[in-house]
Order: sequence, then structure tokens, then C-alpha cells
Amino acid sequence: MPTVRFLPSNQSVDVPVGTELIDAALKAGVEISAPCGTKGTCGKCVVKVTEGDVKGEESLSLSKEAVKEGYVHACKTIVRNRNFTIEIPQQTSKRSQFAPSEHDLMRIKAELLPGEWEMHPMVKSVALVVDKPQPEDGQSDLDRFLQSLRNNIEKDIKVSLDYLKQLAITLRQDNGRLTAFVFCHEEENYLVDIKPGHEKSDQYGLAIDLGTTSVSVQLVSLPSGKILKTVTDYNQQISCGVDIIGRINYAQRPDRLEELKNRVLKTFNGLIQKLIDELQLEREKIYSAVISGNTTMTHLLLGLTPEYIRLEPYTPTILNLEIQKAGEIGLNIHPHAPVHISPAVGSYVGGDITAGLLCTDLASDSEEINLFLDIGTNGELVVGNNEFIMTCACSAGPAFEGGGIMCGMRASGGAIESVKIDAETGVPVLKTIHGAKPQGICGSGIISLLASLFSSGWIDSAGKFDRSRLNPRIRVEGRQAFYLLANGDESETGNPLLISEAEIENVIRAKAAIYSACSLMLNQLDIGFESIASFYIAGGFGHFLNLEDCITIGLLPDIDRNKFKFIGNSSLLGSYMLLISKEYQQKQKALSNRMTYLDLSTDPAYMDHYTAALFLPHTDLSRFPSHT
Repeated sequence: MPTVRFLPSNQSVDVPVGTELIDAALKAGVEISAPCGTKGTCGKCVVKVTEGDVKGEESLSLSKEAVKEGYVHACKTIVRNRNFTIEIPQQTSKRSQFAPSEHDLMRIKAELLPGEWEMHPMVKSVALVVDKPQPEDGQSDLDRFLQSLRNNIEKDIKVSLDYLKQLAITLRQDNGRLTAFVFCHEEENYLVDIKPGHEKSDQYGLAIDLGTTSVSVQLVSLPSGKILKTVTDYNQQISCGVDIIGRINYAQRPDRLEELKNRVLKTFNGLIQKLIDELQLEREKIYSAVISGNTTMTHLLLGLTPEYIRLEPYTPTILNLEIQKAGEIGLNIHPHAPVHISPAVGSYVGGDITAGLLCTDLASDSEEINLFLDIGTNGELVVGNNEFIMTCACSAGPAFEGGGIMCGMRASGGAIESVKIDAETGVPVLKTIHGAKPQGICGSGIISLLASLFSSGWIDSAGKFDRSRLNPRIRVEGRQAFYLLANGDESETGNPLLISEAEIENVIRAKAAIYSACSLMLNQLDIGFESIASFYIAGGFGHFLNLEDCITIGLLPDIDRNKFKFIGNSSLLGSYMLLISKEYQQKQKALSNRMTYLDLSTDPAYMDHYTAALFLPHTDLSRFPSHT
């Protein structure tokens, strides 16, 4: 039986002939990511054979030079009848990406949400003095405790068995003086915690953005609303599929559904532990949380079968879920902490959108028509005013988040965020996040690269390189061509950073899906882009985007630039608003009830719009007068 040795960990495993390298790695306890679900399209599982011989499938994402050097796809390469050694290249850094700071929240509040924010967190702390028991008064400790609570909050409160067990002792520790932490909601009111004495007790909450690609957790001091810290990491489900369809497919077996649930909880709890360690907090002082994510991610978090989200008539198990307790979900905070999960509208318009809308005039009484667009693995958009709200979703793919591209990465330190290419020489000038040595290219960098390649004439409107202009930066191999962003000695990883025509085609398809969805939605209303009062752009990489680059490639319409408002990670910002004020939870519920979902797949005009947008910037150049 052949032995496979993995470097740099030096872990070895014996496997039968015919085993795929990625399965051998799993057996050896070596992590190799395959976000495309082992289809061989993402390029994230590329490894180098340094000793021995393997058999792999031909790949468009690997240059002939790379193949000669021994690079193969682990998901498409099988073990042959001999021993060999595999080297796993340095992985892309997972440093935190951009997340809204308190400054960003205050800026958006001033610009988009004028007026005072009422601070009404989900959990209220109440200082009580409970009467001492009297002979023959006929009252239990619970009776006296609840009566004292009613005198303060005028609500009937449920007390769990956990607190009944400690109530007698807690009441007598400080002569009836105690602090109760109470969750008050329209549907349910219950005791979250009880502590002896009236000493000031710190209270915290979490705003969580549950993204398909990444997860952000924000720690907030309550009731002041002060943001203490935000941490972000990749969603550990990525190894089981880069997009929601891949994960739905992966979850078809009960054990795999459980694995996906455990992976996202591990991501959550790892970030929570990081906050606790850095700020030296007590875990059980985190008394509330808000989670906003798309419909599929919410199902996977709760261990609900997502299969029917992708099958006609596209019916999820839930859309609007009542408040859950952290312990029931698996969040490592106070086990009785209430957790608000943002409601979804449809299978492909989830709680991340209903949370994000709170950051816009779509949540106001404005008569003007506004458009909200969240650019990520999927493109979700909402258009409307105080009379109507329509919404739809399109599959953009992972290109704008660095997925499906060999040197793609998230917007973190070392990511190429913008590119300027000399029209004569074809030499690029790269700008990276934090000015670090380039490790890869993120979504904003990909958009910038395409815009510059197109504007400088190195690619045509179909995204094909000009083969008549000989240039060492452009490598032609058969029917495929590659553009060299950086040589191996210029990159942090030591590997050359290349982008292929096939990858450019993926980006063009992604931008076409988003633009055509916006165009079709407005056609339904018999209006054009020029009728939009404000065009809100959400998404984690929005803060790095160059507006002109987006318009140059036809991702965004060529309209008055002042109408565009970049609001970044609106799902996290909306979660923060929901955390600090129950009124926003009521507003979110009202908004979601008003939203009408449009299924693009049933509209025969969608494919016409999509096909027309499969060029840079568009087949109808009159739509883009600034770039003709």
C-alpha cells in the first residue's frame, strides 16, 4: 500500500491505490480546503508533488509551467502504486477583514438615520429589594420575588428550574437585595440571570453577521451601545462548499448536516473566545445576541434540513423564528441569553438583508424610490419606498469574495485591492491592503484589474487578451491565456500570482448576473436607473471598491455618482441596531412582512438581460455613456 507524506507537517498515511489526494490528507489529519466541493474549479486545493508520481486531470486553472513544476489539484489527483511526498503551499492569511467600527456606525447614523437612537436592549437589569418572609404570610420565596419584579417592570416573568434551585440562597445572601436580568418580549418574558447585591454588573451583547464566506462578531457594552471590538474569520463551512448550493448538497446526509452545524458554531465560539481572552471578560456576562445571515446559513446553524430551499417551489423550513436561548443553539455565552435571529423573506433573501435594510431609507417613510444591493456570493437586491418593497436574488458566485480564482483571497492584509496597468507596457502597479507584500487578490482588486485591463486595451469586451501584442506579462498556452500580476519573488507566498481568461469570464458572469437582476427589477416597475434616489451598496468589500471601476466593467449603472452610498457590512451594522434596541426588531419584522419576493428564474426576460450584460461594460453601450 503506497505511503503519502505531507509537508511541512511531515504527517504520513498509507492509502489504497486510486485514493484521491484530498481523501488521503483527510485520513492523515491534514487540512486541504476544497470550497468548490471537489469539482476542481476553485484551485484552492492545489499542492505540489515533490517526490514520486501521481495521476491528475488536466486543469485550465494551472499553467503548463505550474504542472511541470509538480503542481496538481488534490481533489482530482489519485495515488499510484508507489510512495510519494506532497508539499502544501502556504495558505492565504486569514487576518480580519474590514468590519464596521463605532465611527462608521455614527457616520451612517448621521447620514442615513437622523434623529435619536433609543437604547432598549433585549435584556434589562433590575435592582430589587425583596421583602423578607413573614410568619404565616402564605407566600413562597418565588411569590415574593415575582411581586418585587412586577413592581418594577409590570410583566409576568417565567423563572426556570435552574434559578428556582438557587433562589432561596440568593434572596438571603444580601438581605433580599439582588439584581435580576430579565428578557422582556412581546411573546415571552423570562429571567435570564439573578445575582445577589446591587453592585454594578457589566452587561454585554453580540452582533453577529453569519456570512457564507466569513463570520463577524461584534462585542457591545450594554445599555450604552459602545462597540468594544469586532473580530472576523472565515466560516469553517467553506471546506464543505464555497457557496450555498454546494453546502446544501453536502448536507444531504444527517452526519454531514451535523458537521456543517458544528463547523459554524466552532467559528462563532472561536471568535467569542478571542473577544473574551483579549478583553478579559466573563463569558456569562454576555446576556444577548443577534444573528443575521442568509436563509441557508440560518438553517445550517440550527441543524435544519436545507434541501428544499433549492428545489421547486423553493420552500425553507422556517422564515421567521421566535427568540432562542444561546445554550439551545450552542453559543458559548450565558446559556439563558436570548438570541434574535433575523427573519428571512424567501429562500434566497434572508436575515442579512432584512437587517441591512435598517441602515437605509427603505426603512423610513420616504416616498422616493431607493435601491439596496448586497454584493457577495449571491447578489440580493431590494427596491421600493414607503408604499411597496420588492426583492429578488441572483447567483453571483464567489468571484467578488476571492473565490473561484487561483490567487483569490478575502479582503485582508496582503490582498491586492487595486491595480493600474500601463497601456503601453502592460506592467501593473499594485496596491495591497495595509501595504503588505501581495498574497493574492480580493474582490475590489479583481474589479480594478478588469477595469484597468479593459481601459488600457489589453482585453476586449469579452474579456479576451489581445494576443497580437507580445508581452511577457501575458502567457498564452493553447486556447487559454494568463496575466501575470506578480512573480514568485514578488509575492508573499513565493508563488506567481496569475489570473486566467477563464477566471475573468467568471467575473464577467458574476457582474452580468447582478446588473441584469437590477435592470429587470426596475423594468418590472417601468422605471430606469435614473429614477433611483439612492443606490445603497452593501458587502464586506464595498469599502475598498472604486466606483468608476465598477461602472467601467458594467457591474453598476452609469448614473449620477452622488446617488451611490457604500454602507459596507450592513448585515453586521443592522445586527448592532437590533441588539441595542427592540424597536428595530419590530421595524425589521414590519419590513419583512411588506417585502414581495420576485423569482427571476420564472421570468423569461431575465436571460435576455443577462446575455446582454455578458460584455464589458454591456452590449448596449448607450447605457454607459461615460465609458464609450
